[in-house]
Amino acid sequence: MPDRDVKTIQDLIYYQYAKIIVRRASGATNGKEAKAQSYGLIKNKFRELKTGKISWSEITREDKQFVEAEKKCVYCGVEGDLNWEHIVPKSLRIKPECQTCETIQGIHNQIWACRQCNSMKATKGLYRFFKEKFSGEQKYYDLIPPLLEKKYLKTIYNCHLCTGTLNSSDIDGDGELTVLDIDFILR
Repeated sequence: MPDRDVKTIQDLIYYQYAKIIVRRASGATNGKEAKAQSYGLIKNKFRELKTGKISWSEITREDKQFVEAEKKCVYCGVEGDLNWEHIVPKSLRIKPECQTCETIQGIHNQIWACRQCNSMKATKGLYRFFKEKFSGEQKYYDLIPPLLEKKYLKTIYNCHLCTGTLNSSDIDGDGELTVLDIDFILR
């Protein structure tokens, strides 16, 4: 569990987003460094998100940042042989509505990825993919590029909202709430 106050999927999504906010504000190179430098600020931003005192921006902000960024694979940084990749797999079929869901099928759920990364990620969730990609790293989730993670969190939040799992805990049944629970609905 990332923090004792994180008890649900919604809490966990907000906690991960709070780390991104603090990472950007502090200039930390990854989530692990942001937590080491500014844990209190992360907790504060998490509480503000949870209570509604602050809210995240519309996903169009990340879309704009993505368009303005260098055209390269968001997973590995290679600049050639790129394709559009759906962060949350467009083949998702939690409900019949997923086939036509603008959140899943639309542009907000897309980024650039090289063929190799696109193939390796396939239908995995972002956290599962990074766990496999950085198998020796205990805090693999802190290595995800912030722009990618923000787009993913905003998209997967809507999937959990649609399925009614935002207030669930440990949905993968492994005995603890981790970022892999965020991905679990993709199975």
